[in-house]
Amino acid sequence: MRVWIVFLLCLAGHAMAAPTEEEAIVEDPIVEEPVVEEELVAEETFEEEPVVEEPEVGANPVQVEIGEFDEAIEVVEDVVAENPCLNHHCKKGKVCEVDDSNTPMCVCQDPTTCPAADGEFEHVCGTDNKTYDTSCHFFATKCTLEGTKKGHKLHLDYIGPCKYIEPCMDSELNEFPLRMRDWLKNVLVTLYERDEENNLLTEKQKLRVKKIYENEKRLQAGEHSLDLLAHDFQKNYNMYIFPVHWQFGQLDQHPVDGYLTHTELAPLRAPLIPMEHCTTRFFEECDSDSDKYIALEEWAACFGIKEQDIDKDLVV
Repeated sequence: MRVWIVFLLCLAGHAMAAPTEEEAIVEDPIVEEPVVEEELVAEETFEEEPVVEEPEVGANPVQVEIGEFDEAIEVVEDVVAENPCLNHHCKKGKVCEVDDSNTPMCVCQDPTTCPAADGEFEHVCGTDNKTYDTSCHFFATKCTLEGTKKGHKLHLDYIGPCKYIEPCMDSELNEFPLRMRDWLKNVLVTLYERDEENNLLTEKQKLRVKKIYENEKRLQAGEHSLDLLAHDFQKNYNMYIFPVHWQFGQLDQHPVDGYLTHTELAPLRAPLIPMEHCTTRFFEECDSDSDKYIALEEWAACFGIKEQDIDKDLVV
């Protein structure tokens, strides 16, 4: 968690950068939600998940602090010890209050009580194509719309002010996993280099990443042509198997059931959309059976991992 923001600044723009000869990529709003929340503007691809108390998602440089954007996360209100709200949890957008019998209950937060944004970087864009000052303002507003059709469709789409996201063409969609695979590999290598008793990776994960890190054939981080990325994937295919499985495990957290919902994808999607305009379409098409859930098999196939190399043990 403590390295997310630093890594987001260092890696998101560097490791995922498109080839120099291509134009900078902007993103395509997603249809469904959470954030991290969300989903994109026109049609929703993933259904909103029932609110459950989630554990923290692992230390992934691209993932922002989940508590800031994920409506499924629960927070504790700061109250005096005598107040029953002290140990009463409310989801994002709600605050704890006590009724006449001193029983704690969660009620929608008044958006006007949210702290003002310190800068433009705190703005978020909803699937209604509206920019909200902060995630607090967004979730408080969403809470007031609970039970309505508009509220059901409203999700946090991506981090930052709303902007035009150009359409993702077929040729660009085919290029997206090339950069994404390389980026995931470099994220893991960076975590391995900086771990040093910070528990960023488990011991089993360190052993797997160590093999990648020490491999002399590893393509170093940097801006590479699409041809080079494609060639490296074919030549050093085995180096990409674990990073793809690892990212799935980082997202499959609430609950851990072998499927990714829109809410679980949010920590990864929300920061990527403004930089990679094919993010939305990529995750939509990963759901090959259109059941609004991405299974491990579907996820692996999206990244070019062969069926015989899919191993649920690598997700843990």
